[in-house]
Amino acid sequence: MTRFAPWASFPEQSRGRRHDETKGLERGPRDAFQRDRDRIIHSISFRRLRHKTQVFMAPDGDHFRVRLTHSLEVAQIGRTIARTLGLNEDLTEALCLAHDIGHPPFGHAGEDALKAALTDQGGFDHNGHTLRTLTTIERPYPRWDGLNLTWETLEGLAKHNGPVRHPGWALREADADFPLDLESHASLEAQVAALADDIAYDNHDIDDGLRAGLLTLDQMLAVPLVARGWEVARAKFPDVAPKRLASELIRSQIGVMVNDLVAETRRRIAASGVGEVADVRAAGCALVGFSEAMRVEERDLKRFMYANLYHHPRQLAAADAAHGIVKGLFAAYRADPALLPEEWRERLPEGEPERSRHIADFIAGMTDRYAVRSYQQVVGPIDLPEGF
Repeated sequence: MTRFAPWASFPEQSRGRRHDETKGLERGPRDAFQRDRDRIIHSISFRRLRHKTQVFMAPDGDHFRVRLTHSLEVAQIGRTIARTLGLNEDLTEALCLAHDIGHPPFGHAGEDALKAALTDQGGFDHNGHTLRTLTTIERPYPRWDGLNLTWETLEGLAKHNGPVRHPGWALREADADFPLDLESHASLEAQVAALADDIAYDNHDIDDGLRAGLLTLDQMLAVPLVARGWEVARAKFPDVAPKRLASELIRSQIGVMVNDLVAETRRRIAASGVGEVADVRAAGCALVGFSEAMRVEERDLKRFMYANLYHHPRQLAAADAAHGIVKGLFAAYRADPALLPEEWRERLPEGEPERSRHIADFIAGMTDRYAVRSYQQVVGPIDLPEGF
């Protein structure tokens, strides 16, 4: 039996679900957080992540990460951290698996396009859309909209990056329907999920960047964190070709970051005097985090990745094309809603801002490939640059 720390989230102490499930829907031996995890895995929006951008737009190669594989990697790291700290692994896993569900096609390029398209209707942000997707758009149950997740899962998704003092419209609506105490910190499980996300993409994007030829090992060695890890890998395997050591470097670097986070989090918990999860939410600061030295090194790694991978000329050209696709789709559906699929036409609101938001919901759910095909069908041919 799992032994939780006193400040962990206990499923039997959950604040419950928005809709009562005491009549016929509680099946089998799973607890509340295990059910949340399973509902997320079985959802349509989770399946769509297999064809949504992580770093590379609609990648042809089978070896590049997509939002789905990234989410699985985040969950693996998150569970390891949660287990080590005595936290609830199932809640952590649910949060890790669901954290990117609100991303539209083409990642941040698609998000920027929808944000611009909805300027007069409240804008768009992927975190708020995650809540909207899981509480409104998903409809697997006959009596209510959404997956009817527990308060703790919804709270963690809303606040995993910290308190939300200026929520966008989508998050405000979710909060109005099922108040999530947006101005407090979230559980330690949610805080772990946020940092597991950082550790995963900090390191796995290096792997994809090297594989794509947009990064070189010599470039990466300019980053102190990477250079130190490379020295360790070379000392362990002095006779192995450098190309073969790239994966060892990344594995080792993940371990270094995880160990630092665990040690620093234990220190903060001890210093804070928290005794239960309510104390975590009232602590006034994040209790899960890197040491100051690692925080600086991780920030430098991110700065390098933005300059050399995310803002690489090839990536920027692909992002421009993606922005044009999403912008064109919104304009086409807004001008002629008859172009929408039947089930989306049937539920199209009459007035604004609901009408435009509904169209954005449809586009946000698209995979990269479906968005390209839809653009070609409703707008016209498109010349895609290298990188698609």
